[in-house]
Amino acid sequence: MHVDGRHTLILAIIVLFLGRYLTRRFALLTRFSIPEPVTGGLIASLVLTAAIAGSGVAITFDLGNRDVLLIAFFTTIGLSARAPLLVAGGMAVVVLTLIAAVNIALQNAIGVGLMRAMGEPPAFGLLAGSAGLLGGHGTVAAWAPVLTQRFGLTGAAEIGAATATIGLIVGGVLGGPLGEKLIVRHGLSGQRAQALAVGLPRAREGSEKLDANAVLASLLVIAVAMALADVANDHLARAGVVLPDFVASLVVGIVLSNSIPYLWPRLPWPAGSAAMGLIAEVALGLFLAMSLMTMNLATLRGSALPLLVVLVVQALVTWWLLSHVVFRLLGGTYDAAVTTGGYFGLTMGATPTAIAIMTAIVKTHGASPRAFLVVPLVGGFFVDIINALVLQAYAQWLASS
Repeated sequence: MHVDGRHTLILAIIVLFLGRYLTRRFALLTRFSIPEPVTGGLIASLVLTAAIAGSGVAITFDLGNRDVLLIAFFTTIGLSARAPLLVAGGMAVVVLTLIAAVNIALQNAIGVGLMRAMGEPPAFGLLAGSAGLLGGHGTVAAWAPVLTQRFGLTGAAEIGAATATIGLIVGGVLGGPLGEKLIVRHGLSGQRAQALAVGLPRAREGSEKLDANAVLASLLVIAVAMALADVANDHLARAGVVLPDFVASLVVGIVLSNSIPYLWPRLPWPAGSAAMGLIAEVALGLFLAMSLMTMNLATLRGSALPLLVVLVVQALVTWWLLSHVVFRLLGGTYDAAVTTGGYFGLTMGATPTAIAIMTAIVKTHGASPRAFLVVPLVGGFFVDIINALVLQAYAQWLASS
């Protein structure tokens, strides 16, 4: 059974409504900053899993709209990054990139070491390390065939996919509580007067007034930025440089918001507006809802006990390091707490999960524009490059040992 793009979008909207309803119905979800699309998406994935198991019919989804939503979302993040914020966030980007490099090496060391200790092929540790966790499904798809061929593995793709799926769930569920714990423990708070980059504060939801002009202006700027990003990607591809599509959208958004308002100061610019924030929230929410609701959790049944042991250790080590080391390295501020919570979602799952976690946190505690700039830049650009280099180095070391 195949669900086309229109019906997939309809289901995603319903799933997102479910997550929003549950978040308002159960205060615990708000208290621990569990992202709304994660709540609704996991319930929907359980329903999907039960439906497939009960009927025996495979169900697939057209996810073309999901990719467009992801690009639109990162475009809004780029459009919200103004020059003073870029300067202020520069050092944080450097620090978090260095942290990510150490984190990637550590994830693979834990994966390889534990797999070897349990008598499993050590190369499986790379799939249960940064390939499956910080890299996610895309990196698994690229590396599983390479590792299978080089080390004669059986079931590499399945191990990697299970790691990426479990990591996405763990990151989405635990990242918010980590950020909340740091904020409460250290008595931190955000700048409530600032506009949120994604969504609206919970207290203002339902009361914010928008008009057609504000929404249309935001949509126009987003569409123009996405079109320019396509042109930039085409030129980069011809030059032999291949980047994820959303990275170009993020950069183009930054360039536009730091040039147009200065060149034409009388031109209304929607960056930072309530309309832009709501569009960003809807795009991100629907993207994550589609990603989670289409997961068949039955595929995790075949996950071997060694894999589960590795992933439990990965989650515990990551939680401890982020709460006791990374938070302090980032300055111990409110921005650091939001970034740390989001980075847990990134290092265990994916960049969109990280943004959803940070959105849930700031809707309660106040804006953190620096976090919304630093995490996407590190997660969308630097992490992929470092991860590829580290995985290659580990693979060569394993082949020679």
